[in-house]
Amino acid sequence: MTTATLLADERYWQDLAAAQMRRERMAKAELLNGRLAMLGFFALIGTEALLHQGLLTALGICL
Repeated sequence: MTTATLLADERYWQDLAAAQMRRERMAKAELLNGRLAMLGFFALIGTEALLHQGLLTALGICL
């Protein structure tokens, strides 16, 4: 094998590893985003249950 072939092969594996790391990081970010969305949704439901009115009405935005 020539030096150029070895460098190209090394570059291929580095790109492959970088793509895998991006996919794993994206999966973790999506999981966190989903968990935070659920937390926000349940906070909204809890607020409406405590105030006995919708959130927008409680904030005075909507009648």
